[in-house]
Amino acid sequence: MGRDASREPQNDSRDSLGRSRNGSGLMVDMVVFRWQVAAREHPGGRRRYLRARRVSEQPFIWALLAGALSIVALAGLWIVMFRMVRIPGNTVPDFSKYPVVTVVVSLAMASLVSSVAEEAGFRGYFQVALESGFSAPAAILIQALLIAPAHGLTQGFVWPTVVFYLLVDAMLGTSAYLTRSIVPGVIVHNAGLLTFFSLIWPEDRHRVPIWESGADQRFWIHIAQAVVFGGFAIGAYMRLARLTYSSRKATVD
Repeated sequence: MGRDASREPQNDSRDSLGRSRNGSGLMVDMVVFRWQVAAREHPGGRRRYLRARRVSEQPFIWALLAGALSIVALAGLWIVMFRMVRIPGNTVPDFSKYPVVTVVVSLAMASLVSSVAEEAGFRGYFQVALESGFSAPAAILIQALLIAPAHGLTQGFVWPTVVFYLLVDAMLGTSAYLTRSIVPGVIVHNAGLLTFFSLIWPEDRHRVPIWESGADQRFWIHIAQAVVFGGFAIGAYMRLARLTYSSRKATVD
C-alpha cells in the first residue's frame, strides 16, 4: 500500500538474481572444496567422488522417469503449501519486459549452472564421502539437511520451504545413490528449475490463500497431483532400485 507498483517487478528481479548468485556461489565453493580434498586423499579421487559416470540405458530411463514424476508431484505440493501457509516464495523477474531469446538463454544458463554445481558438490563429492561412513539413507538425509541452510538463506527459513527442499534434495540424493551417478540428477534438477522458474513460481503472486477463498476445486486437484504422482515416483524409484541392485553391490565407491 502506498508504494509505486510499477517499480516492484524491477526490485524483485534484482533481489531474485542476487539471491540466485549467492546460492550458486555456495554450491561452487562446496565443489571446489571437495575437489581439493579428494585430490589430496588418493589418485583418481576427483573422478571417484564426482561420480559423473555414464548410466546404462534402462536405469537411466527409469531415473529420468522417476525424476519427472517427482517434479510433477513436487509442483502440486508447492502450490498446496503456498495456499495453506503464508510464505515468501520465490520472486522472479517480470519476463515480459525482456526479449524471448534473453529470457530463454538466461533461464537455461541459470538452471544449468545451479544444477551442475549442486549435484557435483552435494550428491557427488559430499554424499560419496558420507556413504563411506554411513548407511545410504543416512548419507542422503545428512546431505539434504546440510544444504538446507543454503536454501534458507536465499528463500527464507519457513517450514514449508524447508520441507519442500528436503524432499527435493532427498529425491536427487536417492537418484545419485541408486544409479551411482550424478548425470540423471543433473538433468532432472535442470528440468525442475526450468519448470518452476517458468511455470510455477511466476504464478505464486496470483494464488489465493485458502483462508480467503476456501478449499476450491483447484486446491483438491493439486493435492491429488502431489499424492498420485508422488506414488508413481516412489514406484519408479523402487523399480530403479531393483534394476541397479547387482551393480550397486559390485561397485565399491
